[in-house]
Amino acid sequence: MLPEGYTNTMSGLRVDSIHKQFGTTQVLKGVSLSITEGELFFILGASGCGKSTLLRIVAGLETPDSGGVFLDGENVTNLPAHKRGIGMVFQQYALWPHMTVAQNIGFGLEIQGMSNARRDKRVKESLEIVRLTGLGGRYPHEISGGQQQRVALARALAIQPKILLLDEPLSNLDARLRDEIRGELKAIHQELKLTMVYVTHDQEDALTLASRIALLKEGRVEQLGSPQELYERPRTRYAAEFLGQANLVPCSVVSQSTSATVAIRLPGISDGEFECAGSAPSPGGLSFLCIRPEALRVSTTASHDKTLIAFQASVTRTTYRGSWVDVECKLSPGMSLTARESTADAHAIPPVGSSVVLTCLSAAVVVVS
Repeated sequence: MLPEGYTNTMSGLRVDSIHKQFGTTQVLKGVSLSITEGELFFILGASGCGKSTLLRIVAGLETPDSGGVFLDGENVTNLPAHKRGIGMVFQQYALWPHMTVAQNIGFGLEIQGMSNARRDKRVKESLEIVRLTGLGGRYPHEISGGQQQRVALARALAIQPKILLLDEPLSNLDARLRDEIRGELKAIHQELKLTMVYVTHDQEDALTLASRIALLKEGRVEQLGSPQELYERPRTRYAAEFLGQANLVPCSVVSQSTSATVAIRLPGISDGEFECAGSAPSPGGLSFLCIRPEALRVSTTASHDKTLIAFQASVTRTTYRGSWVDVECKLSPGMSLTARESTADAHAIPPVGSSVVLTCLSAAVVVVS
């Protein structure tokens, strides 16, 4: 439940053909995105892809060379950061060490000229939202890293922003704390219905939290869609490899249908012709069949089910990973596939050196280029 008296405004965001260059390096190359009110939108990509620069342009901390930033249809490209009504959580939290938690949270409100009584009330509300009630009198060095992250979040929420920007907010936390804060961020988003834009290189953050994801590569949007769309139906080899683990098997495209399916062959690997999701590359382009490890099943017997793609292989390594076991299998010189089996079924996995058949549903794979 939101604290009594807490009000929330939210806005849609659009960035239109943003270009940005530093020296001779073109960091952003015509990025356009439209983010609807109330979305938890992720900008995902490797270091140097331009994601943090894009976030800073939205915040008003950088100016684009060309293109525009629009909040609820209003062009704010040249509006100073403090007039945009945007909150931001930085990777390093940027807390003042000589100020208490409450003073850190209320600092922006003090700059705005808010009265002491209103400021104290807003700080109290913000502490309630991030579950830190009672810790307002402590200093940053007296609380944990996870609590410091929540203070930074509370400070951004205290101004009741139209949009909240988060720049790698969990990168300094250990695995257990990351899981905990992920859950809290999701709960806060559901409670506030606030538009949030979250920048990260961490695929797990994106898959577990995002409404939609924009995957950036070298300053351009590589693919845009829901976490499920990007994971299950990547459009390019880069998208397939960046989001999750992917087996990529070279294939030849036979034909492209009108229903976004492709007929392929796997010469020298598997017999027959298969119909899979995907789009045909340009003539002569190299194509790959993308198979997620969990889509593969390991068996010692051949299957005659025509809905399955089958691979003859031998087990080269098994790796225990807690709730699952990765089974690496060799197909031919220089090519291997990894299957992922539940630990509950580990007793049925053939030992290293065994000949096996790997199968997967053709409907569970996609052709990328």
